[in-house]
Amino acid sequence: MDRRQFLLRSSLLAAGAALPFKSLFANAQGNFTALRRNVGYFTERGGTIGWLASPNAMAVVDSQYPETAKNCLNGLRDKTDQPLNLLINTHHHGDHTGGNPAFKGVAEKMVAHENVPKLMKKANEESEGEGNTAFPETTYSESWKMDLGDEIIHAKYYGPGHTGGDSVVYFEKANVVHMGDLVFNRMNPYTDRPSGASMQNWTKILSTVAEEYPADAIYIFGHAKPEYGVTGEKEDLMVMKDYLSAILDYVQKGIEQGLSRDEITDIKSLEDFKHFLYADFWTLSDNLGVAYEELTQS
Repeated sequence: MDRRQFLLRSSLLAAGAALPFKSLFANAQGNFTALRRNVGYFTERGGTIGWLASPNAMAVVDSQYPETAKNCLNGLRDKTDQPLNLLINTHHHGDHTGGNPAFKGVAEKMVAHENVPKLMKKANEESEGEGNTAFPETTYSESWKMDLGDEIIHAKYYGPGHTGGDSVVYFEKANVVHMGDLVFNRMNPYTDRPSGASMQNWTKILSTVAEEYPADAIYIFGHAKPEYGVTGEKEDLMVMKDYLSAILDYVQKGIEQGLSRDEITDIKSLEDFKHFLYADFWTLSDNLGVAYEELTQS
């Protein structure tokens, strides 16, 4: 893939014009799954939505697309009479923010890392057609916290990873961590280098998060190979970290051997990760190319 195609694909994804993973994760009815203490997740189309629905609070993490956002909101209203207090976007990509307009004027606060609205605006400029203009209005640089009903919700930025603005969201009392797209569970991840991604720091984020949160935390993932699911434990974070590390190691060895970018990226799977799902939208070769750019600063 050349640079122009990369930028176009990235901007389309960010603006919500592209629908990656649609065929893998479409669910016409939508699905609510409770985890702990009034916290759960919603799957229909796009990145996994996390939710809190208690007698005295309602919060949502990510918004998928306009129609699925409405389905999520309607379902949550069946669980609690509380108005929507909070929407957090884990990052700027369209399958996580495309539903923001459905929540605008409904959510009392819309929150994200400070880079998210900047990246959304940049994506709108680069994409064709009208983009998403329902930007988070409350932003933070390092960490953010809100007491909400009988829950405490944290958002934290660990530096560039999947993008340059990824939040890890923690429901403290429920002990549930929403990773956004910092984890594609047993899937080849999308790495958005034009939006500030760093594969090297991404591996550090996963190690840090696994150490920082309680051993029995439940993690929600942005996307997943169907048989593995969109929730898991810290061991699943380590599988993701090991895959990214293997990509970086493979590319570094190729560079040291004097191989060209094309020679390094001409591979469909890595030996110890053949069980990973390789989506058409973003392949292992694409990620090897990103790692090559990062390691050579090209």
